[in-house]
Amino acid sequence: MPDSSKFLHPEAIKRISRLDLRARHIVEGFLSGMHRSPYFGQSVEFRQHREYAAGDDLRHVDWKVWARQDRLYVKQFEEDTNLRCTLLVDVSNSMSYGNRSLNKYEYGCTLAASLAYLVLKQQDAVGCVAFDSKIRAQVPIRSKRNHLHTVTQSLSVNAPEDKTDTYRVLKSVAESYPRRGMMVLVSDLLADYEGTLRGLKLLRKRGHDVLVFHVMDDDELDFEFSGPLRFEGLETPDALNCNPRSLRDGYLEALNTFLEQLRRDCAGNTIDYALIRTSQPLDAALAKYLSNRLGMHHRN
Repeated sequence: MPDSSKFLHPEAIKRISRLDLRARHIVEGFLSGMHRSPYFGQSVEFRQHREYAAGDDLRHVDWKVWARQDRLYVKQFEEDTNLRCTLLVDVSNSMSYGNRSLNKYEYGCTLAASLAYLVLKQQDAVGCVAFDSKIRAQVPIRSKRNHLHTVTQSLSVNAPEDKTDTYRVLKSVAESYPRRGMMVLVSDLLADYEGTLRGLKLLRKRGHDVLVFHVMDDDELDFEFSGPLRFEGLETPDALNCNPRSLRDGYLEALNTFLEQLRRDCAGNTIDYALIRTSQPLDAALAKYLSNRLGMHHRN
């Protein structure tokens, strides 16, 4: 079998300019490298209550009903093969950083478009929200194959701009999408941390499965700069003249502390998290999505 991973590498992807064609190229290359087509499992919708019987899964007990009636009832669900997936894509100014084949914005949009194609290929439904300090573009959830073009068009902003207000956006999304599904956040998470976490928790509270793709450039993760440099903020007027070698150890320690806290907070709130480098082929991100999709109905 040919090595399909070479088609998923950022250098190869960069040569395909149209985002929808890029998405098809990536997903078909990814699937061709698998031994079998992925089966995603099924999402579930609440149908009715019935009285508790010995041996029932306690995770399905409705404790609110018990508190009111002092009797145990379990929730029954019916399967619904049509997942509703919403892609939440950060197009703020910090996403424009990157010195390799794809910057964070280009990589994030490519990942989102690939996920949209993968969702539609499995006859599920997908929508998209592009945001910075507010929602810049919003595409409704649809399952038609030609919907991919609409999704990719919403991501094709001229250039990232403005700051990031993740909480404001996630709160708006939580209020606008009452029917539960999967929310996939694609962002560098360079925003108020507590606000971002509150927004993610709010999505979980509304019953959504949440998957976070944390997109970072190798420079941000490795900090292998040398010589006197001037660092300028992409979303603030701040600047720093320094010798980066003298800052590297302290920077990496602070970064690792932040990433560990982020992983713990996501795990503690049943939020799936994946750190993705922009130099990394996209097959790992697609596999992470498939794993999340397959396990959805076991967690709800």
